[in-house]
Amino acid sequence: MNSFKLHPQLAKDCYHLGDFSLSCLLLSKDANYPWYILVPKRSDISEVFQLSQDEQLQLNRESAELSQALSTGFNADKMNTAALGNMVPQLHLHHIVRYQEDTAWPNPVWGFTAAQAYQPEELRTRVLKTHALLKLLAFKPNHIDSL
Repeated sequence: MNSFKLHPQLAKDCYHLGDFSLSCLLLSKDANYPWYILVPKRSDISEVFQLSQDEQLQLNRESAELSQALSTGFNADKMNTAALGNMVPQLHLHHIVRYQEDTAWPNPVWGFTAAQAYQPEELRTRVLKTHALLKLLAFKPNHIDSL
């Protein structure tokens, strides 16, 4: 039985926007960037190779579909996708929309500048846009009022 629990640091740093068939989709609370995180809903997994082959393929599909939707919808100059896990051991994949004029460009975003909190209306707009971008995918959004 899979007793998946989101790592406490991810729960603290992110909003849970909804779920794909394998992964939950999070939005980082750092409003400096459109920054999303996919977390496979499997317990005790820290590396992609620990997933079954079918789950690895599903994670790759979800990641590619998310990246394409975000890149198109946010008119990205570049999509940064990474699975580091140095601070949070639970397997999670960052999907960060980057622009040549963003605060960290061309550097990695980690530790470059202080996190900027979302204002309520800005968060609502970001979540609704994200839900709209993912409506044609196999994604089940959480109700916006649950954030």
